[in-house]
Amino acid sequence: MNRASTTVSVAGVGTAGFARHSGVSAIALADIALTEALDDCGLSRASVDGLLVHIGSPRGADYDTLARMLGLYVGFAGQTWAHGRFTGTIIQHAVLALAHGLAEYVVCLATFRNSVWGRHGTTGFPDFAEAIREGGGPHAETLPAGLAAPIGGAAMAAQRYMHVYGVDAAKLGAVALAQRRAALQNPLAVMREPLDLATYLRSPFVVEPLRRLDCSVPVDTAVAVVLTRADRARDMPRPPVDVLGFQGLSAGPDEFVFGPPGLGVHQVSAVNRRPEGAAQAVFRTTGLTPADIDTLHCYDGFSPQVLWTLERFGFCPAGESADWVQGGRIEIDGELPVNTSGGHLSEGHSNGWGQTIEIVRQLRGEAGPRQVNDCQTAMWATTFGDAIIYGR
Repeated sequence: MNRASTTVSVAGVGTAGFARHSGVSAIALADIALTEALDDCGLSRASVDGLLVHIGSPRGADYDTLARMLGLYVGFAGQTWAHGRFTGTIIQHAVLALAHGLAEYVVCLATFRNSVWGRHGTTGFPDFAEAIREGGGPHAETLPAGLAAPIGGAAMAAQRYMHVYGVDAAKLGAVALAQRRAALQNPLAVMREPLDLATYLRSPFVVEPLRRLDCSVPVDTAVAVVLTRADRARDMPRPPVDVLGFQGLSAGPDEFVFGPPGLGVHQVSAVNRRPEGAAQAVFRTTGLTPADIDTLHCYDGFSPQVLWTLERFGFCPAGESADWVQGGRIEIDGELPVNTSGGHLSEGHSNGWGQTIEIVRQLRGEAGPRQVNDCQTAMWATTFGDAIIYGR
């Protein structure tokens, strides 16, 4: 393993938990998560000199408001647009800032109240995040085509995929079932009822072929992640989790956030789909391959995104993921445990931050009954093309 790029580590994590309707403000949620994260790594707020915020107002709170209300004085600050796809981007910006001496302790903070923002099947508010972009953008809310919410684009991609590769509903259901079984071992998860295939198949369609149980669960939450240089992290209370390498988001005419390249949906051309696998930058720069990953954590706003992430990063060939995940292969004791916290489908939709702290727990050996045996590496990856590999 090439650790030349391992200059930054996760030193502390904290969360305000996950609730369907918390009644707690975004600022208060952020305060809880920040306090827990700083306690986790033994720092005071005065030590924090970098702040990177994901989502922001109106779903959460903006970086300047958070700094003021949380009593932080930082010389390096930033914020991404209000969209879930920038989870990895926030972490990557923190790594780059620390590696170049722009800060010593960076807090990556996400706080939002999804329970009052509307569900995936509705626009929720007139100024719904994607709709405010001119023309709607390639996310899926293309109103002239009748797609008024993210699930429209996800369902379109799923329908095409299932048709091309002969995937039936029962095979797709393996994702929701595996993540629910993981959530049953997670006291923070909001979905704690056992789930079987018959119940999944009885779940009503939201937009066919996606059922209610294929959709993530909106929650109120906040998560804080503290990063610092690896040499500093070695002297802090908790076992450090190293950032081994990463790659950024992909963009272009053949990229659609709810489907893999080459599927032929939305503006994407229908070309021969060949997962890059070990050719991906995240593998090249770390010297690792998909076979070296002990647990995978991915963005699962909708269950097919798990399948497409597996394919995009070479864990299985294109079109074969629905078969590949059968037989418990992605469960905690399987060949490749995926979203061991329950993910967005069962822990709650945290825009990837629940998965991030689960990665830290797994690599520290703190995941309790969800612990992956001898977990040395963990990967965050998305249908959007970005990825981070962590290790210990």
